[in-house]
Amino acid sequence: MSFTLFTNRIALYSVLVAIVLMGGTLTADKLWNCMCFTEVFVYASFFSVLGITMAGFFNRGVAELAETLVSIDRLQDFMIKEEIIPVPPDRMPAIENQNDEKKVAILKDLSAKWDGKANENTINKINIQAGHGKLIAIIGQVGTGKTSLLQAILGELPKASGSCVVNGKISYACQEPWVFGSTIRQNIVFGSTFNKTRYDEVLRVCALLPDLEQFPQRDLTLVGERGSSLSGGQKARVNLARAVYNDADVYILDDPLSAVDTHVGKHLFDECINSYLKHKTRILVTHQLQYLTDVDSIVLLLNGEVQMQGTFRDLIDSKFDYVKLLGDEEDDDEDDDDEIISPDDVVVESDEDISNIKKVLRRLSRRSIKGRSKQNQPVEEEEAITDDTIYLESHSKGESQSSTYMEYFKSGTNYFFIFLMAALFLLAQGAASLADYWASFWTIQEEMRNYYRSMDVSIVTLSKENLTAYQTDMGNSRSLIALLDLHSTEFCLYMYTGIILILTVLAGLRSYMFYKICVRCSERLHNNMFNSVIRTTMRFFDLNPSGRILNRFSKDIGCADELLTKSMMDAAQYMLTIAGSIVLAVVVNYLLIVLIIILGILLWFIRKVYLKTSINIKRLEGITKSPVFTHLNATLQGISTIRAYGAQSILKDEFDKHQDLHTSAYYMFITTSSAFGFSLDSLCFIYISLVTFSFLFLKEAMGGSVGLAITQSLLLIFFLQWGLRQTTEVANNMMSVERILEYKDLEEEPLLESTPDKTPSPEWPKEGRIMFQNTSLKYVETNPPVLKDLNISIQPKEKVGIVGRTGAGKSSLISALFRLARVEGTIRIDGVDTKDIGLQDLRSRISIIPQDPVLFSGTLRNNIDPFHEFSDCMLWSALEDVELKKYCVSSNGLDMKVTKGGSNFSVGQRQLICLARAILRNNKILMLDEATANVDPQTDALIQNTIRLKFAECTVLTVAHRLNTIMDSDKVLVMDAGRMVEFASPHNLLQNKNGHFYQMVQKTGKKMAEQLYQVSEVKEASNKVGI
Repeated sequence: MSFTLFTNRIALYSVLVAIVLMGGTLTADKLWNCMCFTEVFVYASFFSVLGITMAGFFNRGVAELAETLVSIDRLQDFMIKEEIIPVPPDRMPAIENQNDEKKVAILKDLSAKWDGKANENTINKINIQAGHGKLIAIIGQVGTGKTSLLQAILGELPKASGSCVVNGKISYACQEPWVFGSTIRQNIVFGSTFNKTRYDEVLRVCALLPDLEQFPQRDLTLVGERGSSLSGGQKARVNLARAVYNDADVYILDDPLSAVDTHVGKHLFDECINSYLKHKTRILVTHQLQYLTDVDSIVLLLNGEVQMQGTFRDLIDSKFDYVKLLGDEEDDDEDDDDEIISPDDVVVESDEDISNIKKVLRRLSRRSIKGRSKQNQPVEEEEAITDDTIYLESHSKGESQSSTYMEYFKSGTNYFFIFLMAALFLLAQGAASLADYWASFWTIQEEMRNYYRSMDVSIVTLSKENLTAYQTDMGNSRSLIALLDLHSTEFCLYMYTGIILILTVLAGLRSYMFYKICVRCSERLHNNMFNSVIRTTMRFFDLNPSGRILNRFSKDIGCADELLTKSMMDAAQYMLTIAGSIVLAVVVNYLLIVLIIILGILLWFIRKVYLKTSINIKRLEGITKSPVFTHLNATLQGISTIRAYGAQSILKDEFDKHQDLHTSAYYMFITTSSAFGFSLDSLCFIYISLVTFSFLFLKEAMGGSVGLAITQSLLLIFFLQWGLRQTTEVANNMMSVERILEYKDLEEEPLLESTPDKTPSPEWPKEGRIMFQNTSLKYVETNPPVLKDLNISIQPKEKVGIVGRTGAGKSSLISALFRLARVEGTIRIDGVDTKDIGLQDLRSRISIIPQDPVLFSGTLRNNIDPFHEFSDCMLWSALEDVELKKYCVSSNGLDMKVTKGGSNFSVGQRQLICLARAILRNNKILMLDEATANVDPQTDALIQNTIRLKFAECTVLTVAHRLNTIMDSDKVLVMDAGRMVEFASPHNLLQNKNGHFYQMVQKTGKKMAEQLYQVSEVKEASNKVGI
């Protein structure tokens, strides 16, 4: 559109020059060439309209058509992908007779694979029959295909061969809890009819009643996106409650007990799975082997195949490795008087005895790990954010301030280039108006010349100096008219050519500089916003759903990239063109000044009314788009659960509500724009009519002047309507810049890099000593601290377990160490105050293995070593330490693809990759946040043993949700309400029968308490001999 300034003028110039050079004669009302007469200003009007259409809308149409074709191709590629069409559960025949013994689920020679082009099946030749009312347990190591088997039953995993028949309605609880941003009640009911009695019973059997008592609004508490206001165990129980509340015939439960402690786990198994659902068919994937004695059938998977199927006794009598993990537990069940190993039985006399102590320690530890205990410790879930409010998206009111425009341009250039660009706009418009004026002036010159020639009057062009002399010499003045200002045709042609050349250069420079600056502005705004989001506090992500953030990076950045640039160019160009047209019209007919003033006042009033409405509607349109992204994101995260429940229509209706709300706002914006355009067109029609008729009252009006005024006024039909609309579009699109700038100045974390005088040595920390001195932590400045006046000293190489009830502050201790929130007081690592060094130096020197492992899209190499700091040999060594080398070798090695979130790995494998990442870093401090919650006992033992071996010289802090994982620690830190209540060795803490830790151990049950006590005593004995 920026080329329309000179394209139509070049076209008119070419026609006029061609006619003159061919010997034609220019007149205002016609072009004289032989017997052909053509109106000059008809050409001018024609080329103006043609220029706007061809140079403006045509090229935009071509570009948008190309973009449309690309979008259609992408949509087509998506639409022709293979679709999964699971049988909707509500269409399956239900079980009418609760005592019917017929098979509910039958899998016969079922083979399936995620990738249809893959050579190997994910699961192979599966044969399982599940009778009505039976409980089937599926067990196996990490990556053996347990979850894939469930997905195949649900119809999510494409079937390669065999058959899978499920009679009745299905209910499903996924392994990674899916909680969407709504109330707890809505997450549980999930579109079903609300039944108060059934709902209350579900809350009881899922152990949610004590948790709801903690929330001011109980089950009407808003959980936020991904359940941000719930702890991990609470999310798992809400996820299970949703499945249980859904009255189905077949319940598919994917490891629902891992995220909770065994005390709560036992309650869930006994009260929920084994009692409340006893008349239903249940298929349970579990790593909680202590419950296998209570199931009807056990399926042992290995490498996607059924290795054993039968009862618990069949499993014990088999020859598979799992017998070793179950043998001790079976002995415990059969003999309540099984041998208790105590420190008194360990006599230390030699190195061999010391070795025996280590073996005893490992055996007891493994027993605790593998058994998970029937009476294990209470769930010690990480504290959750307790805000019950959905933080609405902020928005300003009224039109964007001038500072927003300056911020936009200053982000890409400086004041000098801003003024230079403005000067080029003015000069280009001046050249364009001069070209129009010169065309009119040249036409008048030629018209006069042609008129006097037709009167047979000699024409002489004279200067003032020789006019008198010439008149004296020529006696017959009647036959001579001396015209002082009548220039030659050649002079007019050369001047016109020069003006057009200047116009072309100025318009080209103006457009190039403008778009160059705008692209740089948009790029830097994006980079600044991205850097600001990356550097902001964790609190920001807790309060803002991902859809809201994605909206800024997609819609608002897209608007700044494309729409704003085009609308600003159009607005600037057309408003200047309007100003030039008005000036030219006034020069021709000064009476038009009154009409223009009146018209300007009316136009400004209409624009003001429209702008006040459209800006607020535009803001509303932007805000209503965020829920669309958020809802879509949440739906994709829980797509398998949604399809399992047959709830696609519910989510579709919810999406339609969000989309309709956004569409209504967008439709209102279009409607107001159309009303604005109609008002402008009406005023322009009145203006042109008055301009045309005004020349009837002028006694002397040259044809060129009349043509110039009318053609310039005709352009106002388009320029005024489109130009003023574009000015409002600029104001509307500036809302996107305003929203981007809001994210540009987010609250930042402290400095990322250390100052030169505070930079720690490359070897820091050498020992791993940690000291908390009067340490407090706040997530929100106005809220009470969640950690209160901690004073703790952790010695080098110490292994410290951190326990406490929900909300005690365990995970906040990790946040304090990593400075993820505002910390008051002092935390010293090897004598260095963590506040004095940059976050990059601090966080890179501490390793963490979180409960929810994080993998990024890319290759395995980039996930293990994202900064390419280690050799392939070291990478393979780390993978070998976590027993993933064999798996990776068979899957394209270090270059194997990792999909989004690591979805092509099991949860246990993701955890092992995170462990390999920590092994590579080899930092002196390691944080564990219940890293073994979702893995089988063998993988659990592998992780624990790897940590003992590879991090023996490191300080290890373990946030424990299960007491068995920390009983062999050097010390245990007991937290309560953000305060340290106990801190000593496990053995010493157990001597205080009134202590918190002692009470926690006793709650695990007599049997497990004895085992935990054994571990603590043997650990104490080993400490005394310096092991």
